[in-house]
Amino acid sequence: MKRKFKKYSYIRAGGLLLLDYRVRKYWSQIVLLLLFIVAIPFSAIAQYKSENLFYYVDTEESFKSFKKNLDQISIVAPQSFSISKDGVVWGEVDQRVLSLAKENGVKVIPLIVNPDFDQQLFHTFLQDTAAQQRAISMMVKLANEYNFAGWQFDFENIHINDRELFTKFYRQTAQAFHAEGLSLSAAVVPTNTDFDLKTEYHRFLYEFWRGAYDLKAMAKAGDFLSLMTYSQHTSRTPPGPVAGIPWMKEMVEYLLDKGVNANKISLGIPFYSNYWYADYSEDKGGFMNGQGASFQKVQGMISRYDAEVKWLEKQKTRYALWNHDGVFEYAYVEDARSIRYKLELLDEYDLRGFSVWRLGQEDPDVWPVIRKQTTPVQH
Repeated sequence: MKRKFKKYSYIRAGGLLLLDYRVRKYWSQIVLLLLFIVAIPFSAIAQYKSENLFYYVDTEESFKSFKKNLDQISIVAPQSFSISKDGVVWGEVDQRVLSLAKENGVKVIPLIVNPDFDQQLFHTFLQDTAAQQRAISMMVKLANEYNFAGWQFDFENIHINDRELFTKFYRQTAQAFHAEGLSLSAAVVPTNTDFDLKTEYHRFLYEFWRGAYDLKAMAKAGDFLSLMTYSQHTSRTPPGPVAGIPWMKEMVEYLLDKGVNANKISLGIPFYSNYWYADYSEDKGGFMNGQGASFQKVQGMISRYDAEVKWLEKQKTRYALWNHDGVFEYAYVEDARSIRYKLELLDEYDLRGFSVWRLGQEDPDVWPVIRKQTTPVQH
């Protein structure tokens, strides 16, 4: 028996289930609306408004990439300045970068580092309040002189015993900068725990690389944190992804669980790849070594050794291994495909944006992906 409806009867048209009573009356308008929606590029619908920060180093490759892709950059962060144990700051930013940034509405926020990530130097600095005030004063003057929007701390290899002193210095710097209209952010080594350390290696990481960052306190005091969600595997580890998606998500979720606002988190994304090989030195003898490499360099090695490249679905990255005179060498490759999945995390966690290490090392095909998936915040 055919079911009857008082007002609404259903019809099939073009695979769509339509309401006969009222829809027929407005059918032409509905068709036009559907055609308009279909005509809208997917990128226009899916783009995520993101603060796109790109790290820059003093090489021509880095400069060419910066100049070519200015329209996708919200912040350029040159790794240009260093600090001494006495709080003396030195360095410079390429004038070409400053000029292009000004012309294109790109903020300049240079990094300041402890040279070679010297732990003892930075420990000495944190013991000296006069050195800290000297550094703050010099950074303010440099920012005003060269129109920097702020600074980002890239102090690494800080011992866990210096955690409180570092946090105090960060708070004092943030207060001084904010009074001058400057921002303060920090590049921080991510962690997924502050107590559950499974191995000696993880104990080492926590004591010397992870544990000195009071992430919640720093996020509260400063403007944002660039979470360095890369270097998951390094020369200290067996071969593995530069930044596997499950690991990245774990690090972000830990920060959110600590109460850090998502708008204070800039997701670290690698433009570089890693490869591992047999090496030798007089003091170590033979050993496995690993290092970062540009996309072009890794692709060259893959081509040279005719290596088969495979996709790791769970990690969302590619890897290859090849035989080099009887010894296997490995590469984990970051390319446009792997970066696409990393960018999706911005929307998944509603993050501030991303921080890329670094310009000049990338797969050229990554830029259309960034353009499709993000709309850069312009300042």
